[in-house]
This record gives sequence, C-alpha cells and structure tokens, in this order.
Amino acid sequence: MIDVRLIREDPERVKAALGRRGVPAEDVDAIVRLDVEHRAALARAEQLRARVKSLSRDVGEARRRGDVEGAAGLADESRRAGEEERDAATRTDRLAIELRARLLTTPNLPADDAPDGAGPDDNVVRRTWWPGHDDGAPEPVPAPHQRVPHWDTGTALGILDMAGGARLAGSMFPLYRGEGARLLRALTSLALASHADMYEEIRPPTLVSTETMTSTGHLPKFADEAYHVERDDLWAIPTAEVPLTSMRRGEILDEAELPIRLMAVTQCFRREAGAAGRDTRGLLRVHEFEKVELFAYATPAQAAAVHTDILARAEGLLHALELPYRVVDLCAGDLGASAARTLDLEVYAPGVDRWLEVSSVSWFGDYQARRANVRYRPEAGGPPVLVHTLNGSALAWSRIWAAIVEWGRQEDGSVRLPGVLAPWLGADPVIRPR
Repeated sequence: MIDVRLIREDPERVKAALGRRGVPAEDVDAIVRLDVEHRAALARAEQLRARVKSLSRDVGEARRRGDVEGAAGLADESRRAGEEERDAATRTDRLAIELRARLLTTPNLPADDAPDGAGPDDNVVRRTWWPGHDDGAPEPVPAPHQRVPHWDTGTALGILDMAGGARLAGSMFPLYRGEGARLLRALTSLALASHADMYEEIRPPTLVSTETMTSTGHLPKFADEAYHVERDDLWAIPTAEVPLTSMRRGEILDEAELPIRLMAVTQCFRREAGAAGRDTRGLLRVHEFEKVELFAYATPAQAAAVHTDILARAEGLLHALELPYRVVDLCAGDLGASAARTLDLEVYAPGVDRWLEVSSVSWFGDYQARRANVRYRPEAGGPPVLVHTLNGSALAWSRIWAAIVEWGRQEDGSVRLPGVLAPWLGADPVIRPR
C-alpha cells in the first residue's frame, strides 16, 4: 500500500498521481482526514494513559501518608480517567482500522513513465515481433487452415476436452488429454530450464492464508475474483506471485542478498466473475490454468534492470516458440491495482483472430513490500528500507497452448509443434489425427 506519510506530507502529489488512474481527489482527502483524526485520537489516548499512571502514583503516595480521604478522591479521579482512556483507545483502534481499510483499497501510484490514459484503448503498443522479423521477413499471413479455432482442432485431435472438464468441474475448466497434456508439460519444462540460470525454483502451496493474499493486494479488493475455502479460511492462489511475495514476509534481508530471483510453476485459479458477455470459448478465459511465474525482491536501484530481465526472458520464450507477439505498455488507467508499471505480452492467435495476453511483467515499487513488511539492511548503514517487488509470467500456458495449436495446424488437420520442444516431445513433434 501507499506510504501514509507521503499522503500526509504531499497530498497534492498523491492526488495528481492517483488522478491519472481515475481515483477521485476526495478519496485522498478522506485518507488525510482519517490520518489527522487517528493521530489526534492516539495522542489523546496516550495523554490519558499517562494521566492514569500519574494518578495511580498519587493514590499510593496519599495512602502512605495516611491521607485516606485524599487517596479516595484521587482513586475516583483515576477511575474516571481510566474510563476516558479506554474510550479514547477504542476510538483510536476504530480509526486505525478505517484508515488501514482505506489504504488497502487505494491503488499504487503509477510510475512517471507509464502512459496516460483511462483504459485498454489508451495502451501503447511498443513493438511487434514475428518469426523472421529480425532478418527482415514480412509479417506472416495465416493460411486458411490456420484460421481454425483451437477448440475445434483440439476436439478433432482428442487433445482438448472442454465438455469433459465441464462435466467434472463446471464450465471454463479445461481438460487436456494425451498429447495435449504432454504439450503443457513440455512447455513447463522448457520454461523452467530456460530460467534456471538465475532463478531458484520454488514449489509453493496452492492454498494460502488471508494475510498472504492481502500482502500482494489481491485482498480485499479482488475477493470476488478469488476462490475461498471458507471452512479453513484459505484461498486458492490466482498466481504464484501471491505466495512468492510472502516468502520473506516480516524479514529484514541483507542488501548483499539482493536481488533475490525466484520462479514457480503452479496451478492458478480465477473466478473470472467479470467475464460476462466476453468470449469464453475454449481456452480464451478459464477458471484454472498452469503458469510459470518469475518473481524478484530488489533494491530500488536494481528494479529497472530486473524488470527488463523478466521481460526479456518472457520474450525469449516467445521467440523460441515462434509465436508472433507484441509488447503493450499499459496506461495509468489500465494498470493493476498494485502495479506502478506493467508491460503486457500479447500473442496473435489466427484461429480466433485475436491478440491474447500471455504475460504481464510488472514493477510494484514498495507497495507490496509495505503490506508484507519485507525490508533490507543497506550496506552503507542506516535504517532498514522496504524492498521493491517485481514479477512476470514466463509464461501462462492456456493461451500459449491455443496459439501453438492454431499456428501449427497443417492442411491435413495435424499440428506441428515448435522444434524447441523436441527434447520433451521427440524429434518429430507432430500431433496427428487418430
């Protein structure tokens, strides 16, 4: 969350920054008022607490002097002050809860270099790439046989069974079969092998606590989008970013440790409650999918280089898989609530004739670290400093799977898979009709 001291000391700067995200200035004013009231209430409670302690000492001294009447009067005054102190403490706690609730639902300040804009239509395409692009080859034009949606090809080849998934769990839960499941496994193996040079592989829990979900900003704002196991108060993770952010929660790291780079492959669960009216056929929008996530704790000075590295790794996988893609710079109005800056990677899928988001590479500044209380001790000395957190998918597989099947479809209905997957699929990775 945003540092309340920044709001306190420079509210106009915060208003201007959040205004770029469409947050009304009145929301910032409400935080300022609550902060003033909370600090005043806290000071009053502390004054009363000190008064009660002083009166208690005075009662003891009066009794030691044998002044029974004076001691009784002071004791009455102490009881009244104690009641006032308890009332003041209750008010202080209530204001603290209200202030924290406001801060938890206030989005991050957008980075200065995030484009201005109100929504997706204002995002900026920074560059586009396709196989042969670097050698001057023209942009590919999909053949008619590549214009077939992946759900039709997947069903015909027996590698994607959306009806079977719906029978088991409900709509938008995919079921991969045979070589379709093997393709998913190969993609994960490729990604983990590609990032193992610098990123430590983690296998985190898929169910996490409310505190862990809150640390990334997924709660309380996106509770309706998440799956909640109410009996145990656990949440199915929407992304590995959630457990990875909290791995060092409450710790003070040494600066020499940073950056700490982690990667994880997990199942991810999202209700997609806001998907009504959108295209939910096939793998375009699903409740459960597999994803390899890259994550890092970094110093503020390291953050830009780490962000660039995560983006380059995600792009490198798309190069290796020979999938046309574009890099989209999200405008301030379209940023995720916790992000200060995000670059999306979108793959073109010819069968559905759409650009599909397959990765969001984000820098969060110290927004998440303040919630999770992850700090580092500067080598030059001084008090601990909040780390910066960064993450990006490399990659999310459901839409990658769809694009591979659509681009790889041959005239006879078979699907030729990218050669880079051969170590996990065999020398001639082709899915043929049965």
